[in-house]
Amino acid sequence: MSEIHSTAIIGKNAELGENVSVGPYSIIKDDVKIGANTQIGSHVLIESETDIGKSYRVFKEAVLVTVPQDLKFEDEKTFLQIGDNTTIREFATLNRATNHSYYTRVGSNCLIMAYAHVAHDCHVGNDVVLANNATLGGHVIVEDFVGIGGLTPIHQFVKIGTQTFIGGGLKALKDVPPYILAMGEPLKFGGLNKVGLTRRGFSPVDLRNLSLAYKILYRQKNTKIEAMEILTRDYSENPHIMHLVKFLKNSDRGIIR
Repeated sequence: MSEIHSTAIIGKNAELGENVSVGPYSIIKDDVKIGANTQIGSHVLIESETDIGKSYRVFKEAVLVTVPQDLKFEDEKTFLQIGDNTTIREFATLNRATNHSYYTRVGSNCLIMAYAHVAHDCHVGNDVVLANNATLGGHVIVEDFVGIGGLTPIHQFVKIGTQTFIGGGLKALKDVPPYILAMGEPLKFGGLNKVGLTRRGFSPVDLRNLSLAYKILYRQKNTKIEAMEILTRDYSENPHIMHLVKFLKNSDRGIIR
């Protein structure tokens, strides 16, 4: 049975799964779908047009699915999707999309800490951590297993590669390739994310090959195109390096140096 506090307001067309709890003074509007075993804290606002996964937690005063902060938005029908086992902490804000993509997405097993912001049309992968006050501008793409430090803004349309960690109090104005630590001002390559990669099962051989790949990209004065050609020629059977090549190919804003 779901446990709904007497002061909570639930829209007539909202769909709540089994064992959902909703705290005091929270508002869940129409056309919201919330999966089983989800916990909604007090004073939470969940606007219409969202699909929330199972075993999900929303803490006090978080605000989800409000209209995007985009002056071009004309109240078109757009959505927010959130995966299973994701946690949204206090005062975090997640906006629905515009007609650019129609969906803002946050994956499963993510942690969105207090006061973090996910803007319209962002696509956030699985197992992502946004620390306190991290801010994603519109249209940002974050791949799986990324960590973004507190007080760090990510510029609109920037892409963040898988297994990357960005330090706190910095800003990302260009794309951040996968598997690395990003640090400094301006933001730059700070070596492989060795601790994170090792925790997720990357072998010493994997780390050595990725180190060689980034030496080709950053240390040998190759252009991005030249580095991609060398990596494709020499590492075509390596899925991690081929993912790096694909990321470079799809980078529109250029990469951090």
